[in-house]
Amino acid sequence: MGKSMAVNAGSSTLKYKLFQMPEESVISSGLVERIGLNDSVVTIKYGDGKKFEETLNISTHEEAIQIMLDQLLKLNIIKDYNEITGVGHRVVAGGEIFNDSVLIDDKVIDQIESLAEYAPLHNPAEAMGIRAFKKILPDIPSVAVFDTSFHTTMPAVNYMYALPYEYYTKFGARKYGAHGTSHRYVSQRAAEILGKPLEDLKLITLHIGAGASITAIKNGKSFDTSMGFTPLTGIMMATRTGDVDVSLISYLMEKLNITKMDDMIDILNHKSGLIGVSGVSADMREVEAVQADNKQAKLARDMYIQRIVRYVGEYVAELDGVDAIVFTAGVGENDFTIRQEVADKLDYFGIKVDPEKNHIRGVERDLSAADATVKTLLIPTDEELMIVRDIERLK
Repeated sequence: MGKSMAVNAGSSTLKYKLFQMPEESVISSGLVERIGLNDSVVTIKYGDGKKFEETLNISTHEEAIQIMLDQLLKLNIIKDYNEITGVGHRVVAGGEIFNDSVLIDDKVIDQIESLAEYAPLHNPAEAMGIRAFKKILPDIPSVAVFDTSFHTTMPAVNYMYALPYEYYTKFGARKYGAHGTSHRYVSQRAAEILGKPLEDLKLITLHIGAGASITAIKNGKSFDTSMGFTPLTGIMMATRTGDVDVSLISYLMEKLNITKMDDMIDILNHKSGLIGVSGVSADMREVEAVQADNKQAKLARDMYIQRIVRYVGEYVAELDGVDAIVFTAGVGENDFTIRQEVADKLDYFGIKVDPEKNHIRGVERDLSAADATVKTLLIPTDEELMIVRDIERLK
């Protein structure tokens, strides 16, 4: 018996979920925003719809963690720090060093920091959060769970780029993917729903949210995935381009008088995708609300669907068939019109959804039509649950 905490630290944020184990029930969740800025906001949800919120000035992650833990005591969510028997940290980039989650020691933290080049916006902040937690709770087991580790099973033919080979051996230039914890969770859950061993299934999992990736899963392992060296490539996303011709980047930098690559990368990451094409919003709901009268909004949505269909079709070919596709994450879980239109464009593979079953948001369900030869599932993702399960497995 004990309580395990899943933590996701960003450069100015700290999110957590606290689980009662082994029941795997959520006791509390919370968020600290604007760390290092004025008017930091602490939000804690607990009990039967209860919510605590306070605005403070919080300078560091260590201070944010201390305030959060103190509030857990004050709100009687925990009676003592010792009730927390494990802390799991989401880490974006594990490179080729980490092919599984791992118990954290000083060497692991150093390695996470050494991989900052692969995820400069994430790994340094995540290492900072890990160090802060270990300082405050030094005797509690900590586990690092990597977004990339699930994808370390990809064969070289799928993770290598057609660049000089020495760029891979010297600099690690290859596809790493992302959202691995989500793809791992929904694939395992899909096998349970289908009543078959995961190792016997060919699955395509569609993590479609603000960030989006599609993964081909064969024999229970990641076989190919849409995101690349960074989470910028793959399908079109809320604010990211997805795949783009790199020569176009050089051309645009010249036309726009952009001299710093970081400025161009910022455009590709934060001003493209749905928001870039539609000119309306990065939120699919807002794009859909105006698409009838706004040609750019309709084009953005059509492109979004087309990119998904393209990758699913590619992965059906790579897998030599597919047993099921799985929709998850914000858009995948809640936008039944996107699911319907994607399935309609893939019906020649035997992918068909029942419109009545599909007319639902965020509830686990088999959406397949009676005559479908490939199953279509809606499975809400639960990365935090995977993190606390890894804590239990490794501590």
